[in-house]
Amino acid sequence: MQSMFREYDLSIAQKLAKMNWGLILLIFCMAAIGTASLYSAAGGNFDPWASRQLMRFGVGVIGMFIIAMMDIRWWYRLTWPLYFIGMILLIFVEVKGHVGMGAQRWIDLGFMRLQPSELMKIAVVMALARHFHGASPEQVRRIPFLIVPAMVICAPVGLVLLQPDLGTSLMIVMAGAGMVFMAGAPLYLFIGAGVLTAISIPIGWQFLHDYQKQRVLTFLNPESDPLGAGYHITQSKIAIGSGGIEGKGFMQGTQSHLNFLPEKQTDFIFTLWVEEWGLFGGLFLLSVILLIFVAGFRIAVRCRHTYGRYLALGMSLNFSLYVFINISMVMGLIPVVGAPLPLVSYGGTSMLAALIGFGLMMSCGVHRHSKVTR
Repeated sequence: MQSMFREYDLSIAQKLAKMNWGLILLIFCMAAIGTASLYSAAGGNFDPWASRQLMRFGVGVIGMFIIAMMDIRWWYRLTWPLYFIGMILLIFVEVKGHVGMGAQRWIDLGFMRLQPSELMKIAVVMALARHFHGASPEQVRRIPFLIVPAMVICAPVGLVLLQPDLGTSLMIVMAGAGMVFMAGAPLYLFIGAGVLTAISIPIGWQFLHDYQKQRVLTFLNPESDPLGAGYHITQSKIAIGSGGIEGKGFMQGTQSHLNFLPEKQTDFIFTLWVEEWGLFGGLFLLSVILLIFVAGFRIAVRCRHTYGRYLALGMSLNFSLYVFINISMVMGLIPVVGAPLPLVSYGGTSMLAALIGFGLMMSCGVHRHSKVTR
């Protein structure tokens, strides 16, 4: 194995030179927006959110660089072990997980609460990238070849639904389906899955928890209970609209600082940012997000091996789903599902998962010429 690796080994200086420093700058920019927003959310204090977020980001960035520097072939070989470790953690959550806000989703490590479902999004992308690596178009079109991807996606989704966490399970499904689509699976499978999903909605409705049903009903008519179930989204829309073109100014947002806006440090932090910085601030953040996606797509296109190509595309897709769902949620375009905004929302595991994803993405770029064999 060592002799096989030696032909493509790079020195540390060469790896640093091949790093996507533009992407790293964008990541720091997005994290700075998050820190400024958390500082504002706390009324001009680094405690309790901004200081912890900065500390987590600092540790996470070190991990991101280590992941990016490690040879992509090691990640290829570690893919299945990491996937099964993720599954074990999900099972452990069901047995002895920490309960918070009516859900059992976390493992209490003392210094932080780990949410394995966030890490499982990364593991699923890695597993699918490995499965499709080196596969011919003819193989991908065969139904038997797609049984493994279906199992890779459905196994963690079933465990996440038990927590219950419908939002995360849907993101795993969407990211997995996107990977299968990019690999070249037949289109009729997706059309059939869409029709089957639509038909099964009345049946699935009966298995939803009461709070999940309430979220859907509130999405359809938030004005029906403006002081109850519809309070979050109503206040979010008011805050976004009141920001106007230029915003109210840093730490001048009335909805957030008068505590009308709930969960302003986590799920609704985009609302706080837009209220204070207006349309221009919102467009600036969206521009940073778009450039991050473009950088990930460029890494994927330039990668010479299909494992890295699928992995970089999958991580870009994961990031994009986070952003799309969070921003659509706070604007009232989809039901509230509890999805954080990567690198901006307060949260240890979401920050860790985002930086791991970027580290793997950059590893694909640094080692784009490596020979990855099945």
